[in-house]
Amino acid sequence: MSTPRLYLDTELAPGLEIEAEAGQAHHLGNVLRRGAGDAVLVFNARDGEWAGRIASLKKDRCRIALEAQSRAPAPEPDLRLMVAALKRDAMEWLVEKATELGVAAIHPVLTRRSVADRLNLARLSAIARGAAEQCERLSLPVIHAPQPLPAALAAWDGAPVFIAAERAGAAPLPQALAGQRLPLGLLIGPEGGFDRAELDAAARYPFVTSIGLGPRILRAETAAVAGLAVLAALAGDWS
Repeated sequence: MSTPRLYLDTELAPGLEIEAEAGQAHHLGNVLRRGAGDAVLVFNARDGEWAGRIASLKKDRCRIALEAQSRAPAPEPDLRLMVAALKRDAMEWLVEKATELGVAAIHPVLTRRSVADRLNLARLSAIARGAAEQCERLSLPVIHAPQPLPAALAAWDGAPVFIAAERAGAAPLPQALAGQRLPLGLLIGPEGGFDRAELDAAARYPFVTSIGLGPRILRAETAAVAGLAVLAALAGDWS
């Protein structure tokens, strides 16, 4: 039986007794059937991961007694995803998978062919937290509020961004990545793709490079996961 992991953005130190969130308490007691004395792991990026035990658990109230640090805090890759806002199910799936792949930040953008113009950021953040608890990372990705693509590019800090441009004859992503180091960003368009004016405008930024993701046309969420996997393998922490 695996030990549950809980993300809590509070101070973690030996001897402290901390309060879990109501949803976490409910999950521990009613879904996982844990009780007082059972082991748990608590983590955040600032303090690392800590072993502890449930001191008390009743309905939506749970207190955890911390015992010892099991993993020290460590930097995680500055890998970023900029993606056109997708429909709810696709966006939720993508946030979960991007979290598992180690993405540090998710920047939803609004494009001319976007299929969604608003996102439930609270729900997406909860999905990211659950994925982080499952995949054993120490941090949560920052999920930014959606903004128009031109505004997102204008506010970018200059880190290299690879924009997936299907049918544009761009170099394959592994080739474009040669010699690159983090921080790096991946920009994925909507299901209908970027229009030509958007590609032309993006290409004017010196940090933007057009890339290809193979000979097949991919769904937006598939393209994002495929591209992130390449970035993680060739320039991230997979090596």
